[in-house]
Amino acid sequence: MKIGLIGYGAMGRLVADLAATKGHEIALTIDVDGAERSVDDLAAALGSCNVAIDFSIADAVAKNAESSARAGVPLVVGTTGWQSQVDHVRDLVQEHDGALIYGANFSVGVQVFYRIAARAAELFRDLDSYDPFVEEAHHKRKRDAPSGTAAHLHKIVAEKLGREVPVSSTRAGYIPGTHCLGFDSAADQITLTHTARSREGFAAGALIAAQWIVGRKGVYEFSEVFDEIVSDLRSV
Repeated sequence: MKIGLIGYGAMGRLVADLAATKGHEIALTIDVDGAERSVDDLAAALGSCNVAIDFSIADAVAKNAESSARAGVPLVVGTTGWQSQVDHVRDLVQEHDGALIYGANFSVGVQVFYRIAARAAELFRDLDSYDPFVEEAHHKRKRDAPSGTAAHLHKIVAEKLGREVPVSSTRAGYIPGTHCLGFDSAADQITLTHTARSREGFAAGALIAAQWIVGRKGVYEFSEVFDEIVSDLRSV
């Protein structure tokens, strides 16, 4: 693939390095200067790419999505903290017959964790003696709290249980990302934890999503199509 990277910070550079090892080409990088560029200018720049991957900032996602859609280039959005704009971004992409896939977390391990958490919540649904909770911790530079991953985990578990689930967040040091789902009772406590050792899992998942979205139209949430993505890749 010829990939356009929007946002060339730590995640953007990691995606670039991993893409090179898999034989992909980074055809374009757009860093902080992209904030000053118009939609038309960005669309023209993206025209040479097969797909674009966005790890920029939340405020730029809508413009990046519109630019990519106008260019006819599918977009993978790994940026977090913009989910309140999902409906607006969806409308922009569909207006220009574009394609976009977004997710709170592109890590394959986290997607498996979501599915384990959903099953656990089903098992605890009728056990009122256990109180559920979600805890997450990230590095001190992460802006959104709770994390998008924790918010999605909360949604999954709360829907399965049919009751509210408290979420707590920690921002300290250099923690790549830890998410814990717990069930606590007077007798014992059960916890399920996903711990990220590095950001490489996020980069690998974003590349998997990029391969899948090429040639498609519409807006997709990564966790909702993850099983289909895995199935499609197995058949290649």
